[in-house]
Amino acid sequence: MTALSVLVPLTLAMGAAGLLAFLWSMRSKQYEDLDGAAERILLDDEDHVG
Repeated sequence: MTALSVLVPLTLAMGAAGLLAFLWSMRSKQYEDLDGAAERILLDDEDHVG
């Protein structure tokens, strides 16, 4: 029973930290342009010499 008194609050704190990190990423518009990076890798870079 003593392990549960440590693990339950620890689990709740980690879940709250994950939720706060997700909400922060949504507010800072991290998921705004999902296709941009995928399309940029396919574009030919004209300045590249090689």
